[in-house]
Amino acid sequence: MPTEWQLRREICDIGRHVHERGLVAGTDGNISVRLSDDRFLISPSGTCLGMLKPDELTIMDQNGMALNGSQKPSSERWMHLAAYARRPDVMAAIHAHPPTTIALTVAGVAMSQCALPEVIISFGQVPVTDYATPATEEGAVAVRELIRQHDALILDRHGSLTVGKSPTDALFKLEKLEHGAQVLFMAHQLGRVRDLPPEEIAKLAALREQFGLGRAEDVASECIPPGTPIPRITRGPETY
Repeated sequence: MPTEWQLRREICDIGRHVHERGLVAGTDGNISVRLSDDRFLISPSGTCLGMLKPDELTIMDQNGMALNGSQKPSSERWMHLAAYARRPDVMAAIHAHPPTTIALTVAGVAMSQCALPEVIISFGQVPVTDYATPATEEGAVAVRELIRQHDALILDRHGSLTVGKSPTDALFKLEKLEHGAQVLFMAHQLGRVRDLPPEEIAKLAALREQFGLGRAEDVASECIPPGTPIPRITRGPETY
């Protein structure tokens, strides 16, 4: 297990990466990590992820109360805490504002769950939450049920929430989500989005299980109609 200082450094490194990639702007976004069952390290309120310093990060308890330092935990801490409460396996969470992902929700364009192999394997599907007022406990209400079965959520008009076994793992999921949104955005501009046929999606669902990324049934039901057989795929110990 990494030390608390190593986790602080990792959060700051990821914060700079997320900011430089344009996945957040100004003081948007927040990153957290689980230290124990009732202690969480989180970026402070009103700070730029691209300028974070390790000693600026705040430790909070499961009720969102700061346990050290003078910095107040992020105003979106309720969303993070909801994810940790419902997913004992989750060790880190990133809330970001990926622009193409947000643009799709503002335009009312659904992110196809059946078109991109990487999205299907990585996530199964990526639900869109109900709209919630930013920086309020409404964010926790919006994510608390969906996060039980999904590692990536699109927040209506507000960005994304990705979770993982480490801050870096949550970052990779954020990048895959926004990349998928960019591809689908361009596909809409070019004309139309062509979904994969159900039998091909069934193969991807089987690979998802083989790689240990989740269950085949996590794939959206509109992509695999009832009765579609899920093939058995024998592979080596590779990871995706």
